[in-house]
Amino acid sequence: MSLSTEPRDRLRIAIQKSGRLAEPARALLAACGLSWRESRDRLFCYGEALPIDLLLVRDDDIPGLIADGVCDFGIVGRNVLREQDGDREQCGRRTVFRELRALGFGACRLALAVPESWDWTGPDQLAGKRIATTYPALLRSWLAKNAIDADVVMLSGSVEIAPRLGQADLVCDLVSSGATLIANQLKPVATLLESEAVLAGPADDFEGARAGLAELLLRRMDGALRTRNSKLLMFQAQRSALAQLLPLLPDAEEPTLLQVDGADRLALQALCHGHLTWQRLEDLKRAGAQGLMVLPVESMLA
Repeated sequence: MSLSTEPRDRLRIAIQKSGRLAEPARALLAACGLSWRESRDRLFCYGEALPIDLLLVRDDDIPGLIADGVCDFGIVGRNVLREQDGDREQCGRRTVFRELRALGFGACRLALAVPESWDWTGPDQLAGKRIATTYPALLRSWLAKNAIDADVVMLSGSVEIAPRLGQADLVCDLVSSGATLIANQLKPVATLLESEAVLAGPADDFEGARAGLAELLLRRMDGALRTRNSKLLMFQAQRSALAQLLPLLPDAEEPTLLQVDGADRLALQALCHGHLTWQRLEDLKRAGAQGLMVLPVESMLA
């Protein structure tokens, strides 16, 4: 199927074909009510529920596809988006894509890691050192902001092993659990960027039919993100107990109160966006809540 950049009335979203962001991205889009019919090569998925198609690609290709107008949105790591944006800036090219939403999965951080034997004293210690990385634009930007003169050694992979091979003195790489650093006798000492999966889109606004589709998608995605950890809490209590109950719901939207069997007894329902643990339910019960019920929230539209 052709992927021309000619004017069109359908949206295209690019996501990882495989990798740690692939399944969570599909799950989020499905929660927005999207469904697709896959092509034989399983690289292009034709939108059936809405005129919104899916393109399955490499993570590093997504910003470029947005920049070239091949795709309208992409779900990509913030680290990839910022690195390519920084590269464009250093080459004197304008920004053509932007982060629209943080999506809450795929969390990691871009960090400097030094050999475990180092006694870390601060960024000034990096002067004159060789730093291996696959994120040269982000690293150079950080070094410039901290007025550090260091050599950036660009590697395409196996960054953590560079100090042991004599290619570099330390590394700048993504860290999630830290197990890879430990295996290579490295320790993180400074964070350059907190990263997670983000929804990326063009710097300029959409026009025509795609503008309405983009607004619809963003509205549904906001609803899906808000309900991901949300629960509807319901219980009854005496009016006099509200002063003790409401402080136990700091993550709740303004509750709905209904009078039950006279002026003193109320039924309360509140949409909570945090975890309703057993401990919190027990605290609510001790504060005067009765008949506590926690219900899942499947969809929400503001």
